[in-house]
Amino acid sequence: MAYKITSQCISCNLCDSVCPTGAIKKVEGSSYWIDPELCTNCVGTIYSVPQCKAGCPTCDGCVKETNDYWESWFAKYNRVVGKLTKKQDYWERWFDCYSQKFSEQMQKHQGEILGV
Repeated sequence: MAYKITSQCISCNLCDSVCPTGAIKKVEGSSYWIDPELCTNCVGTIYSVPQCKAGCPTCDGCVKETNDYWESWFAKYNRVVGKLTKKQDYWERWFDCYSQKFSEQMQKHQGEILGV
């Protein structure tokens, strides 16, 4: 699965200079594009992480491009929920809160049945 350059790119040229496969191409003067045929996610190189992502000063200028519709839908959904709630683990906190309240209600209900 290749990476893609997003609108967050500031055209700093860092990703182009660190790409070991030369997959990053300059388009229309200042914007960049990652050729999916050349991008290997830095697998098979000396790097353990994709260098375009690791070297990006914006952190969101270079992201993994998903081929699966639902995978991309959930990734976008999680980013939006994270921005709206200012929490990256929104659903984990929701589940913890819900499960704690459910557990308390079950204990209360069991106590009523047993006469405690």
